[in-house]
Amino acid sequence: MELFTGRPENTEGRLAREIRTYDKLDQLGIRYTRTDHERADNMEACNAIDAVLGVLICKNLFLCNRQKTAFYLLMMPGDKKFRTKELSAQINSARLSFADPADMLKYLDIEPGAVSVMGLMNDTGRAVQLLMDEDVLKGEYVGCHPCVCTSSLKLRTKDLLEVFLPATGHAPRIVHLTGEEA
Repeated sequence: MELFTGRPENTEGRLAREIRTYDKLDQLGIRYTRTDHERADNMEACNAIDAVLGVLICKNLFLCNRQKTAFYLLMMPGDKKFRTKELSAQINSARLSFADPADMLKYLDIEPGAVSVMGLMNDTGRAVQLLMDEDVLKGEYVGCHPCVCTSSLKLRTKDLLEVFLPATGHAPRIVHLTGEEA
């Protein structure tokens, strides 16, 4: 894997959703580094990507309530375990579960394996609430996918919070996740 600055020079064979991500970041003046890779199906592959980027890529989970009336994108450190009960209590939403791939595509224009905060640029109706574990805010940089699972990005956390999210109309709700059993 190589590390690149900015968008790919050749966009042939890349999905439109990936190109739109680079367009949005460039339009907003957000600098980022990128690496291209095979689909990461295991922790070893994820660790290799993290090492190239020099950042821990966030775990991004697309969740919903049982009635499918509330949708959430949770960003948390990739090495932290997700405990549904812990999050449900903080956001007053019982019976959280993983949302269907169809809803992921509908609201974020993302498919399973590529869930990313970058997908919020596609949620123009603001149907998805962004939840961020407080530990994500501690790092100078954040790692994520550009709406596809075959590339990964590194950008400043400050740019994500102060430029990208306001441009999408989303404000994060900060949560405290321990990753431990209750």
